[in-house]
Amino acid sequence: MDTWRTHDLLWVSGLPDGAALPAWADSAWLQAAPLVVRRASMAPGRIPVGMRGMLRSERHACEVDAAAVVRCVTPEMLAHAPVPVFSCAALDALRQVAPLLDAMGWPWGPTGGVGFALASSLPVLRADSDLDLVLRIAAPPDATQAEALRAIAAAVTACRLDLQIDTGRGGFAYAEWAAGRERVLLKTDRGPVLTATPWELA
Repeated sequence: MDTWRTHDLLWVSGLPDGAALPAWADSAWLQAAPLVVRRASMAPGRIPVGMRGMLRSERHACEVDAAAVVRCVTPEMLAHAPVPVFSCAALDALRQVAPLLDAMGWPWGPTGGVGFALASSLPVLRADSDLDLVLRIAAPPDATQAEALRAIAAAVTACRLDLQIDTGRGGFAYAEWAAGRERVLLKTDRGPVLTATPWELA
């Protein structure tokens, strides 16, 4: 795979080079736990990634060589992955909204703790975990699509929903856009940008 996108989950051979790793990020953990591609500018052949551990406080940013990647799982691949028997509000909400998002026709998938758990089978989810989703929309939705999105967001009541819209040029929080704000915070590889036209940013 030549192109890595934010939220993709990667497994690599060995430990990330040139990185001072926290104690919890040992070789045993990194064999089981994927790295999460994050937004950042990087030299060719390098991938900006984030590590996560079992606890909320266990997060670490670093980079890896693209040649070290041995496996990649995308959020889209996890959209219909088998859901663990373990029940929590976030997983219940995922089951609820999956068919609604499928009906929209846009690529989508779970990210955050839910995506991490589905990809790795590691027990990182808690009863109060959020449901993080990415929805890839290359052009502004029309009125009918926008209303369907509002209905989907409103359907999730049992847990906090963090729905990120990926335009292909960056990502922003759906809640900001749906609230009718004049500008949204678009996260790009070059840093965050406040813009009224997230789909038109060069």
